[in-house]
Amino acid sequence: MRRVLEAIVPARMGVPFRWMLASSWTSNIGDGIALAAGPLLVASQTDSATLVALAAMLQRLPWLLFGLWAGALADRVDRRRIVIVANALRAVVVAVLCAAIVTGAANVVVVLAAMLLMGVAEVFADTTSQTLLPMLVDKRDLGTGNARLQAGFLTGNQLAGPPVGAFLFALGMAWPFLVQVVCVLLAILLISRISLPPVPRPATPAPARREIRDGLRWLWTHPPVRTLALVIFSFNATWAAPWGVLVLYSLDRLQMGPVGYGLLITATGVGGVLGTLVYGRLERRFSLATLMKTVLSMEVAFHLVLALTTSAWVAMATVFVFGVYTFVWGTVSNTVRQRAVPTEYQGRVGSVYLIGLFGGIVVGNALGGVLTDLWGITAPFWFAFVGAGLTLALVWRQLDHIAHAEAD
Repeated sequence: MRRVLEAIVPARMGVPFRWMLASSWTSNIGDGIALAAGPLLVASQTDSATLVALAAMLQRLPWLLFGLWAGALADRVDRRRIVIVANALRAVVVAVLCAAIVTGAANVVVVLAAMLLMGVAEVFADTTSQTLLPMLVDKRDLGTGNARLQAGFLTGNQLAGPPVGAFLFALGMAWPFLVQVVCVLLAILLISRISLPPVPRPATPAPARREIRDGLRWLWTHPPVRTLALVIFSFNATWAAPWGVLVLYSLDRLQMGPVGYGLLITATGVGGVLGTLVYGRLERRFSLATLMKTVLSMEVAFHLVLALTTSAWVAMATVFVFGVYTFVWGTVSNTVRQRAVPTEYQGRVGSVYLIGLFGGIVVGNALGGVLTDLWGITAPFWFAFVGAGLTLALVWRQLDHIAHAEAD
């Protein structure tokens, strides 16, 4: 058993990282359960497609409203305490929602309000959580640590959690949210077991607005970190354009039906599991710059293949490969950023990356719908192919410098 545990988390990474990893995995299981149960709950309260879509938007909107503030808070307050308090508040919101469901007081307004409040708490919890890894492990272990965290997100949030959430919802509307509360509380207990080294802070903290400006200025004056942020925004925008209409692509172009669409999503997740399993070997064999160039090149090819093919089997194989390399990219990009950013700026700079990620998705989703209406279902894929290709050509030579940037 000890050998299995050390294969998952090498002993040199320490017990605090294991507590953090266990907390992250537990939290992701709860979030995955809610990922399926939340839309089902909204749909049970209204027939309006607009309100159903609004629920999803309300969970992303807080990132754009509070992301920078969450980053500044993470750099000026005890980070473990922020994670604990934010998750505790999220547990309270979900518990109140459970009570409303059980008593029959739940309606679409209550549900949407709960979605918004959970989204706000998630911004502060997730922004701060992503600053913890560089404080707990050596730089040489950041890749392994990120891969383990990605594995927990993939299996708990994307694969195992949603079907469990749907099953629990079928048993009773309150059950999945009750289980989520238990998962969040357990995650709080686990994260409370770790201790963090002190973060360098001025004796008299500056106003939050000034600290946010300081963080943005630091990012803008460090070309590798700045370029990586722009790459993340650009590639998320180009990816989200076709991915937002993937359901229409699978139904109309591939003729796969609803089950086939589900299989496409599943293939992506299975590929992601493989990506997290092989990451350690890839990092030992290839430089981070080589991995970045390879993964981004595969992203360009991904859009081209889907733009050209009408074969369901080709599309299935393509999204499987996408799942592999996209989680390799997530691990590499997080590792590169965490190595390049000083501890005292991790919250503010990390929040900009998360805003870029979600902002890119929002922009891409909007473009994908417009392009499809104007020029057909393959238009977003051609847009993504050209856009990703141009972006990669512009940053190709800079990737070597980005991959090996170190904190001052």
